[in-house]
Amino acid sequence: MAFVNHKFTLTSRPAGMPKRTDWSYAEETVRELHEGEVLIRILLISLDPAMRGWMNQSRSYVPPVAIGEVMRALALGQVVASRNPRFAVGKHVSGTFGVQEYFISEGKGLIDVDPGVAPLPTFLNVLGMTGMTAYFGLLETGQPQPGDTVLVSAAAGAVGAVVGQIAKIKGCRAVGIAGGANKCRYLVTDLGFDAAIDYKSENVTEALRKSCPQGINIYFDNVGGDILEAALANLARGARIVICGAISQYNNTGPIQGPRNYLSLLVSRATMKGMLVFDYADRYAQAAQEMAGWMAAGKLKSREDIVEGIETFPDTFLKLFKGENFGKLILKVGAI
Repeated sequence: MAFVNHKFTLTSRPAGMPKRTDWSYAEETVRELHEGEVLIRILLISLDPAMRGWMNQSRSYVPPVAIGEVMRALALGQVVASRNPRFAVGKHVSGTFGVQEYFISEGKGLIDVDPGVAPLPTFLNVLGMTGMTAYFGLLETGQPQPGDTVLVSAAAGAVGAVVGQIAKIKGCRAVGIAGGANKCRYLVTDLGFDAAIDYKSENVTEALRKSCPQGINIYFDNVGGDILEAALANLARGARIVICGAISQYNNTGPIQGPRNYLSLLVSRATMKGMLVFDYADRYAQAAQEMAGWMAAGKLKSREDIVEGIETFPDTFLKLFKGENFGKLILKVGAI
């Protein structure tokens, strides 16, 4: 049986916000498998802010996506043909498959997915890299203690929502920053945050003084820029700042805006540390098991924003940078 693949390849390195013309959309016939290979039909593609950085020709924790290469992305799919005895047809797996409909793998780096544990989209959210980032970023880098005030930016986004919920599970106060009344209401009413700040309608610095009267013990930063500066201005002594991302800066055409008030770290005897989820790869299974337990107990919720159709990728991807996604943004490619 011949399979036809549709894929997005990178054609140019964007300056500022990516444009549809920065990618090329192509069709190809999938080649025959070699011994040891499996063919995966991609069902769901994870859309993440980090993908914007992968498009740049600059030093990072992974090589940039090459011009002419399939756009890198984490994804989940199902084996539809196999010449590898470890992966039977019908098995669900996740990995770095790219923005396309089919992916040929030698079996290395594939993560088993059990649809009986949770709905498939959850494995790209709470039980996937998103959840791992929140789990290890908060617990390992942030080192929360009961009673701490944990502030998280982009709190209604994929990572931020999980960070706040884990903070509550660990006995902390959770304060979220999000854009819009609906997102802020969701944080407090649905996820159990103690307070939410709408950066679109409130002065964040002043709102932080009200919501964090004893200062911020942990700030989990997903946005950088002005929000980071506002958090630095209201730190408690010994605060820990977790640098996970800086989505407000990814499409800058000029230099990255760093915190002008970094001396707040000195005054507060605080620390600021970056984290990458890949450093904890040998502990993913442990984290997933614990988070699955929290989900089963009703302590941890998973929300996905699913858009259908691979052809929508260039426009759907931009939802991340316009604040339009509500929960984990996922592109649905095939029927699940």
